[in-house]
Amino acid sequence: MRDQRILTRSVRNRLVNFRIIDVYHPEPDQLLRELHGEDLLQGLVVDVSQGASPEKNFAVVQVDGVRSPVIVSFEHIVEVL
Repeated sequence: MRDQRILTRSVRNRLVNFRIIDVYHPEPDQLLRELHGEDLLQGLVVDVSQGASPEKNFAVVQVDGVRSPVIVSFEHIVEVL
């Protein structure tokens, strides 16, 4: 217990490193949106889903570093390379 109090005092006004998943507030998904919500991702389209109207067409995209495929509306695809 004593070591914890010393640590608490010794980190004030110091830079620290930690993982997003370990954040209690705000929620990790909110934190990621604030930090990276405008970032552009790039990936390979592995499937498409065509809906009844153009705004309901989706691409299934494999993005390096992301375990699950990402599903994004065609209207939000910025560029096709």
